[in-house]
Amino acid sequence: MALGAGMTTPGRLTTHVLDTANGVPAKGMTIDLYSIEGGEASLEKSVVTNDDGRCNGPLLEGDGLAEGAYRLNFHVGEYFSKINGKPVEFLDVVAVDFRVSDSHAHYHVPLLVSPFGYSTYRGS
Repeated sequence: MALGAGMTTPGRLTTHVLDTANGVPAKGMTIDLYSIEGGEASLEKSVVTNDDGRCNGPLLEGDGLAEGAYRLNFHVGEYFSKINGKPVEFLDVVAVDFRVSDSHAHYHVPLLVSPFGYSTYRGS
């Protein structure tokens, strides 16, 4: 069904992770989502990436996505230790703090990561 005048799409928060060291999606990485209020972080959801390095659905959507501050904790050390068979060498948990200013928008927060560095951006 097409959206008519005055109708908006429900907002949603999505992510995916690419393992740039190996040139593959980061399958099996744990990601924790926190809401931040008054400097206090509250765990909202914990997920594990699928074969495509994505979550099986939005982390938050519709009325569940409120304006405010959030944090995604990507457990990259655990991921690389598992696939490389050796302990964490540098990065452990990558925390990405961001703000949702429009609860009707799509916020996509991807992570491109290697054991020694990472990059993120607001995607579409």
